[in-house]
Amino acid sequence: MAKVSAKYELMYIIEADRSEEDISALTEKFKALIESHGTVDELELMGKRKLAYPINDKTDGYYVLVKFTSGPDFPAELDRVLRITDGVVRSLITVIEE
Repeated sequence: MAKVSAKYELMYIIEADRSEEDISALTEKFKALIESHGTVDELELMGKRKLAYPINDKTDGYYVLVKFTSGPDFPAELDRVLRITDGVVRSLITVIEE
């Protein structure tokens, strides 16, 4: 049976008080992880923005948007890694409908 792949969109927020090196290291880490299980179609560093509501007493975050293609099993693993990574405040993975 052929492996089915789908397109996904990942939005994650890094703590805004992290250094530029930390932010670059985190974005590279997730980019490499996605590339090892699929392809990165688009990576947009949206920069520092106000959060909709305070999270852990912080009001700003560094937003990153990634559009990628992978098999159906990978997003759950990516979500698990995002949840346990220091510096990541929130993340959301959604399927992009064709």
